[in-house]
Amino acid sequence: MKTIFSTAMRKATNLAKNQHVIEATRVIQSVLGGQGHGRHRQPMGQEASDSPNWSGAPMTGNANAQAVSPTQEPARAKPLGEVLALLQRVNRLAPAGKPFGQPAMSPPVPAGASYVSKTFSCVAGARDYKVYVPAVAPRGRRPLLVMLHGCAQNPDDFALGTGMNMLAEEHGFIVAYPGQTAAANHSVCWNWFNLKDQHRGEGEPSILAGITHAIIAQYDIDPKRVYVAGLSAGGAMALVMTANYPELYAAAGVHSGLPYGLASDLPSAFAAMRGQPMPLRTGPQKPRSKQAEASVRTIVFHGESDHTVVPSNAGLIIADARAGLGTSAQETQLGRSGGRAYQRTVIRDERGAVRLEHWAVTGLAHAWSGGRQEGSYTDPHGPDASREMLRFFLDSAATSK
Repeated sequence: MKTIFSTAMRKATNLAKNQHVIEATRVIQSVLGGQGHGRHRQPMGQEASDSPNWSGAPMTGNANAQAVSPTQEPARAKPLGEVLALLQRVNRLAPAGKPFGQPAMSPPVPAGASYVSKTFSCVAGARDYKVYVPAVAPRGRRPLLVMLHGCAQNPDDFALGTGMNMLAEEHGFIVAYPGQTAAANHSVCWNWFNLKDQHRGEGEPSILAGITHAIIAQYDIDPKRVYVAGLSAGGAMALVMTANYPELYAAAGVHSGLPYGLASDLPSAFAAMRGQPMPLRTGPQKPRSKQAEASVRTIVFHGESDHTVVPSNAGLIIADARAGLGTSAQETQLGRSGGRAYQRTVIRDERGAVRLEHWAVTGLAHAWSGGRQEGSYTDPHGPDASREMLRFFLDSAATSK
């Protein structure tokens, strides 16, 4: 087994160095698919594209095996860690958005607007973040949107790829982009799958809630119009935030993400990404708050050709959120936008207010639908996820909490 792993890793590394990313991925998948380790087989089957999402996938792609795994399995820890590290390297060569190795440009800032760097620290730790304040004059207190990037991304990259600053200029809301650190996760993924980072008042949720509160206070934000959205690992973390701080966020946007509480460590994260959840690790895990989840309006985007975080995860997110709605009505619309077909499912509560939306986009892989090519993990085709999320967030007909 060690020889098989070593040979495959050498071959995949050489292919990746020569920009043959797809072939490198297949080599890795082939050895993982045949490793026959019972329940540990599923977590590994990702497509290269984003390593487990580590990168925007980038979501789980935490090549972060060493850093993330106090629960690492003894016998398989070394090959698992080595393969994840290789997946991360291949992932960083994936042709998504800007060329590999090109640093993210800083988004343009129109006259009168500002885009500033800040730092927040608390007992749980510290994170840098950026805040975009549009030039357009506010009409009363502004809304706030907190954007959580995917793995291998950063605030500037995510701002460019989603084009959210441009929409802020149109609608007058403030956008915040917290940044993950390589020290916290080697692949710069939010640790949505770590037990300590899934609970209120602990770990990364505590830090992100602190950043949100700090911005609300500094910029005189309307506390009833605070939203959170993310891609891949960032989308999963957005659900961690709404499950644990339902009073803080009025709505959530999840692109290519995973449900809250579906993983408790790295292996279960990989399994969840493949749509093959493993029994969660026993221990001091707190129960999921289905009632809290249902109280937060949620819009979900997912590509039907996403092989990094399989589309069934979107269905699980909707099912979790719908569980607490009681009586609800559903309508489905089919359409095309940007050259791609999509199915949009709208779910209303018993009062007729829209509580959930699910956009399933045909042909879309693990990338932000309708995104800008200046950023990574974007696809310019398909419905504009940024604009649709914002429409959902700011819908005046929606019942406020």
